[in-house]
Amino acid sequence: MRKVTGFVFAAGLGTRLMPLTADRPKAMVRCDGVPLIEQVVNRMVSAGIKHIVVNVHHFPDQIIDFLRTHRFGADILISDERAYLRDTAGGLRFALPLLKDCQQVLIHNVDILTTLSLEALLEEHLRSGADATLAVKQRETSRYFVFDQTTRMLVGWHDRRSGARRGDPEGPRDVERAFSGIHVVNRKMLEAIPTVEKSSITDFYLQNRHNFKIVGYEHDSDSWEDVGKCEEYRNRLS
Repeated sequence: MRKVTGFVFAAGLGTRLMPLTADRPKAMVRCDGVPLIEQVVNRMVSAGIKHIVVNVHHFPDQIIDFLRTHRFGADILISDERAYLRDTAGGLRFALPLLKDCQQVLIHNVDILTTLSLEALLEEHLRSGADATLAVKQRETSRYFVFDQTTRMLVGWHDRRSGARRGDPEGPRDVERAFSGIHVVNRKMLEAIPTVEKSSITDFYLQNRHNFKIVGYEHDSDSWEDVGKCEEYRNRLS
């Protein structure tokens, strides 16, 4: 496998998990007795990823201390955003110097628990020659990526709640899929992210859908949970 680095988004304020995040970062909230950051890092290491970058902002020292005092079998570096949050695309661009000589980056939100095979996602990304491969599912949510059903290429975005649409006019064979918070991106594409203080990866994908090959990877048979919301977290515990 080509050189792959893992990147964990762990810098968020965790406002959807208040009051649990009043004294800790979201990454240190426990599910099944294990901090979320530990679960995600272990999954990456099990998939063969030995170099991982974690971004931090909210109660950053708790994450840093935890990672430094636990052995994961991987080289883990910190992208320190304690000065200000850079959002998703901005966070990736800021961390680029830490990604060393990797050719692909597997990105994982810290609050996502799933049985999705990271190995299978990586293999499909490499096989297809895509610049970015987005894990997606058929599930109920408010915002969806829109893909061409034949090519799996990203063509747009739809907010069903507000009715807002972005991208190309939808064709009869287009499908809407919910993003799973896990994706693989090649370094060439990451280097194209503008060096601004703050920017969104969703915006970047939509703006560059004609410049890069951005595809969806459906994993409908896998379990998937966003435990970054208080209601979902409590449901997980009940």
